[in-house]
Amino acid sequence: MLTPGPDHPITLEPAKRRWRAEFNNHVIADSNEALILREAAYRPVVYFPRSDVAMEYMGRTEHHTHCPYKGDAAYFTLTMDGEILENGVWSYEHPFEAMEPIAGRIAFYPEQVHLYEVDDAVVNPKHHDRRDELDEVQEMLRAQERRQREQRSIDEVVQHTDAGGGASQREHWPSNVDMRASGDEGRR
Repeated sequence: MLTPGPDHPITLEPAKRRWRAEFNNHVIADSNEALILREAAYRPVVYFPRSDVAMEYMGRTEHHTHCPYKGDAAYFTLTMDGEILENGVWSYEHPFEAMEPIAGRIAFYPEQVHLYEVDDAVVNPKHHDRRDELDEVQEMLRAQERRQREQRSIDEVVQHTDAGGGASQREHWPSNVDMRASGDEGRR
């Protein structure tokens, strides 16, 4: 088992739009919860949740492959309207830990199955823009970081104040005001 890193990067991200897979003029997968896997110099791969794929048109085959970064892939043959696509669909049923988010998801060879993005607002009357959701999450993370910075600043000030026994909890900060008075100028 190898771990993705700078020499072989692998990233997973939620698709920003709805994705579909079409075979023999039939939509066989339709999801607004697809994941996009980008691996090294390979083309991106769309992984669909199994619940969003018409699995009734697929039969598991004996074929399997092994990826040192993801694990063992199982394959399926797709059959629709007399058209057969042997081993054109795969899934990592039990991937390595770093690739756990793709467990059980379904991917298609894009040369054999047409994959395309769809504007969810056009096809889904209960559309909820996931970009807004992602923006909200990012804003929450930024707010949390601000609170943590503010808390660190408060903790820093508290440690430089009197602990009740006449001495500060830490060494005093260097003075930022020149308190030396020349003559009566500095007195009030």
